[in-house]
Amino acid sequence: MSDRLHDVRLMVNGAVHEIRVPARRLLSDALRHDLGLTGTHVGCEHGVCGACTVLVDGQPMRSCLMLAVSAQDYEITTVEGLTNPDGSLGPVQQAFAECHGLQCGFCTPGFLTTITAGLRQQPRPTHEQARDMIAGNLCRCTGYLNIVKAVERAAELQAGAS
Repeated sequence: MSDRLHDVRLMVNGAVHEIRVPARRLLSDALRHDLGLTGTHVGCEHGVCGACTVLVDGQPMRSCLMLAVSAQDYEITTVEGLTNPDGSLGPVQQAFAECHGLQCGFCTPGFLTTITAGLRQQPRPTHEQARDMIAGNLCRCTGYLNIVKAVERAAELQAGAS
């Protein structure tokens, strides 16, 4: 038996995309395979690692836990959507680069989206708040020290831009 396809209209990074997907297509798979936005990485496929985190109406969401058909009518932001309008690195991306907040880079997109949302809620985090902000994302390469520094630096960059 073939899986019936559903028409889904997704608003991703400010652009509307109309795709046809099976009912059980995960948002992570729709982003990567149907839209070609491969910045969203899939690690554990169980919502544990955070590598697939995107913003859904500004809130962090594990895209491996959300169906594409459920994402209709929401504004989705992937790591590709975090750049400035001129294409330059956004403040969180810039802070990651400056503070060496990545190593292999696999988990980085999930951290970038998570931190972006976290800084909207807590624009000037303390060191402990910065650590708490990233607590749900896993990295196998770092000791998180430079990632926490990147959170603090991104807060500085955003404060300087306002």
